[in-house]
Amino acid sequence: MARSIRLYAPSPLAAGGLVTLPPEQAHYVSAVMRLSVGASVALFNAEDGEWQGRIVALRRDRAEIAIAARLRPPMPTETPDFWLVFALLKRQATDLVIQKATELGVAAIFPVITARGIGERVNLARLLTIATEAAEQCERLSVPKIAPPEPLSDLLAAWPPGRPLVAALERVDCPPIMPIAGPAALLIGPEGGFTPAELDVLRAHPFLMPATLGPRILRAETAAIAGLALLQAAR
Repeated sequence: MARSIRLYAPSPLAAGGLVTLPPEQAHYVSAVMRLSVGASVALFNAEDGEWQGRIVALRRDRAEIAIAARLRPPMPTETPDFWLVFALLKRQATDLVIQKATELGVAAIFPVITARGIGERVNLARLLTIATEAAEQCERLSVPKIAPPEPLSDLLAAWPPGRPLVAALERVDCPPIMPIAGPAALLIGPEGGFTPAELDVLRAHPFLMPATLGPRILRAETAAIAGLALLQAAR
């Protein structure tokens, strides 16, 4: 039997409950997946786990799901305690970073403003939708937090000192990125790299760990994917 489609549901999930899907999910169920009343779907969130549900009412802009049995309990250790900090990119590249970071299990994503970054307006709701759809696809139970963009210097000033921040730097003599077992974060700069002034600011913080991704100059979105994979390779 084919696996039920998965939908993120932030509302509480429990056996016997009834969940009303928002219009965009109802449209996806009815118009995209062409499901009908009686079809099975799976609903999930980090707090309650994943549950089997059945469509009991359906219109193009509204759907109601009756909750039955739990498929998976909450898994607090499912997501590694990794964060991603990345300089804003063009829209398509930013979308890719959000999607792939979610698939790779990051707990939080922090877009930052840098001197050579792209100053495009950021639609946080849209980025959260991309992350949610990626979580539904990759079968994780949580959706990463996505913070509003802020200047890199402001983020560094408020950084928790106990969390190493691995900065992927290019054309700089530093060790390769190595796996980290505990809480950590990865910093990816903009296309063109950090300015000398920004590098000086980075080096002033003791929690920062300069690292290289190798001899080739990677696009920022490629560097984010490769860096996250290397950081959690031990898992």
